[in-house]
Amino acid sequence: MRIIIRENAEELSKIAAQQIIDGYTPGMRLGVATGSTPLGLYKALREAHAAGDFSMAGSSAWALDEYVGIPADHPERYFNVLHTELVKDGGVGLFEADLHTPDGGAEDPKVAAKEYDAAIAPGVDIQILGLGRNGHIGFNEPGGGLASRTHVDVLTASTREANARFFDNDMDRVPTFCVTQGLGTIMSAKKIVLLAFGTDKAEAVEQLIEGAVSQLWPATVLQHHVDVTVYIDEAAASRLELLDYYRTLEQL
Repeated sequence: MRIIIRENAEELSKIAAQQIIDGYTPGMRLGVATGSTPLGLYKALREAHAAGDFSMAGSSAWALDEYVGIPADHPERYFNVLHTELVKDGGVGLFEADLHTPDGGAEDPKVAAKEYDAAIAPGVDIQILGLGRNGHIGFNEPGGGLASRTHVDVLTASTREANARFFDNDMDRVPTFCVTQGLGTIMSAKKIVLLAFGTDKAEAVEQLIEGAVSQLWPATVLQHHVDVTVYIDEAAASRLELLDYYRTLEQL
């Protein structure tokens, strides 16, 4: 696990975006996350595309998750969010048909989950991840299986509270269920790029990097992946015991 620590999220987002640009190959399958954390990264990719330095034309993007039962035209439907970030007005060079998300509006979301898992196999080339305050990645909440595949899951109260800001701070409007890539699906990615910013992520970052692998902190499964880069700001890194070691190790 490679750990990159900088003062602020803007700088880290640009560095992470550059890793994706440098690692790009034609036909690449990019795993994409939603939420506020990766927005700076997507902005940097759009800027690189506008400058003629990067294009995902002919490639594809695969979402981590989607709400169950959210209307197709809802602005917080993850397909719509990612369309705005990656496709709209040229985006990063993707066409709408190249953006894939689980079908949260399917008559049987469990069947849709299995179909999405089959479509994404054998895994993406680079997977972008955020990190929940309770250690979730995708919508894999504490207590789930460490080898799980794409499935229907329930959103915990803390996750729904964190996402309420996208629904006018009205908890009643935040969906309760989702379709999410499982931890086993995420682990099939060739490379993983995880970003976490702010003091509210510090405990989850501590567990991710220095804690024991546990279902109570789902992200800790990434300790078993061979190619993970973690981008964290000073606030998110504040609880790390071996902070000086990680700073020195980055220089190699």
